[in-house]
Amino acid sequence: MNRYPLWKYVVIGVALVLGLLYTVPTFFGTTQAVQVSAAKATVKVEADVQDKIAQTLKAQNIPYTGLYFEKTAQGLGTVKVRVNGVDAQAKVKEVLNTALNPDANAPTYTLAYSTVSAAPDWMGALGAKPVSLGLDLRGGVHFLLEVKMSEAVQKKLDAMQTGFVSSLKDKKITPTATEKSGEQIVLSFDTPAMMEQARALISSDQAALSYVIEPTGNQLKIGLTEQAVVEVKNQAIKQNIEILHNRVNAMGASEPIVQQQGFDRIVVELPGESDPARAKSLIGRTATLEVRLEETSNPLNGIEFDMAASEGGSKALLKKQVVITGDAFAQARGEMGQEGRPQVSVGLKSESGKIMRQTTHDNIGKKMGIVMYEQQPDGKSRGEVISLATIQGEFGDSFQITGATSLQDAEDLALLLRSGALAAPMTITQESTVGPSLGEENIQKGLKSLVYGFAAVSIFMVIYYRVFGIFSVLALGVNLLLLVGILAAIGVTMTLPGIAAVALTLGMAIDSNVLINERIREELRNGQPPAMAMHLGYERAFATILDSNITTLIAGVALLIFGSGPIRGFAIVHCFGIVTSMFSAVFVARGFSNLWYGRRQRLQSISIGQIWRGADAHQNIPVINPSSDTNQAEK
Repeated sequence: MNRYPLWKYVVIGVALVLGLLYTVPTFFGTTQAVQVSAAKATVKVEADVQDKIAQTLKAQNIPYTGLYFEKTAQGLGTVKVRVNGVDAQAKVKEVLNTALNPDANAPTYTLAYSTVSAAPDWMGALGAKPVSLGLDLRGGVHFLLEVKMSEAVQKKLDAMQTGFVSSLKDKKITPTATEKSGEQIVLSFDTPAMMEQARALISSDQAALSYVIEPTGNQLKIGLTEQAVVEVKNQAIKQNIEILHNRVNAMGASEPIVQQQGFDRIVVELPGESDPARAKSLIGRTATLEVRLEETSNPLNGIEFDMAASEGGSKALLKKQVVITGDAFAQARGEMGQEGRPQVSVGLKSESGKIMRQTTHDNIGKKMGIVMYEQQPDGKSRGEVISLATIQGEFGDSFQITGATSLQDAEDLALLLRSGALAAPMTITQESTVGPSLGEENIQKGLKSLVYGFAAVSIFMVIYYRVFGIFSVLALGVNLLLLVGILAAIGVTMTLPGIAAVALTLGMAIDSNVLINERIREELRNGQPPAMAMHLGYERAFATILDSNITTLIAGVALLIFGSGPIRGFAIVHCFGIVTSMFSAVFVARGFSNLWYGRRQRLQSISIGQIWRGADAHQNIPVINPSSDTNQAEK
């Protein structure tokens, strides 16, 4: 009746071993390391890079304590070199940077300071690693960015407009005017017949199902369907997340977090970032480029832009039609030009290279401007001409952009171009920085709260429930062990709200044991023998425990689905804590009591503290069992 079969003890034993295995690395902490990742989209970090790093360090007689190849959440390979001490970390980075990046102006790999687990390698081989710490515990920079979805739709319309005009010109159908009106493109023609030809051509396009085409007289109004608008917005935030990943990786950030929050917001967290100003500049910066020809015939068909200070600071009138946009750039490199001026050497994608070649061929002797759009403090994007030069001859997929005020500016612009053009501009709506000392203080306070809380609960349970209190405390320890092990194994980031959730989990878990112990006391008051009281206590308390935990789990899942930021961090730990509490409070605690009392043939008493006699309870007279250690079961 109060005996577990062998397989249940095996389950408890395996759970304890796995929990211990995945919890211990957290207490080993972390040590210094150097992280090597790709600096270019065309470069992949594979095992051969790891071999080259090992050979380089061996040739230089530089000691290291570990070399690890890892895959990031985006599937990109990285290599981490574990070292002892800050001095060794700086030395390894310097040597590897020289060996892996012969051309300092065009680095192939990005090297950054990082940390790795200080646990033994055999634990790492089994996937055991420390619990990841959030910004509030580790220190770093947090940004919340809002994506301007309306701008994404406008950029889509711009691309459609350019495509329509190009396709119509190929068929000798030239619109007399093209413009945008709200979320529609308006094409004007000389005659209704020409308008119908244009309509037939555009309707035959494969993407025509996403168009809303309205013919009116000599005009053709084209917009996007509601479904197409939703798809454009979804694609915009996905593209922005991918580009932000590229930017933070190019910065050399260690273990960055970039994820969507809600419909139009993105969270960027850079743990351990030491230069928050540059991080904000590169992450929040929405620099995109457009190439336009100068408008010389009709000012009404042009757009006036400010010239950059390096170009004279006057005005420039450029055509409304865009030749190519920022997403056409395949590669970019900041460097010093032959004249000693900083410049960005760029390469275009093949299709865009053809467009550029045809444009320059048809417009030799005319001027072409490169417009850079950057978001201003008021949230609006304004274009500035950073280069306006005369087309001397035909060129295609490679050219240089001048106008940068320094080499650092040229390199930053090249980084933005390499990472890709944002599908829509973003504004930083929230920014916070946590210093490493404050993070360490938060960790110490969080751990103290757990230790003091655990100790207080343990003392109370042992005093009040005696031996069954010890069983409850042991089960509570198993619960904490399993919870930390699970969080470490699946890579959950622990934050300060997460520590609060752990503390709450301990309280909920011990509450289940209190219900069980009180139910056993109730059965003893009703005259059940000790063995039967134990059995009925666990059986009859289980339904109550299950109901309460399921309802709490439902609330936790709701927080997980609809919450964000700290609330989501709390909810994740809370939900896992409920599962481990059910296992430890019922399954494990009963295993301990069965192991201690179940082996006895004739159980005369159990140590569960003081109880009230049932018979005297009807007279409202409390009667304390004379034995302080045991309660005699009466029939």
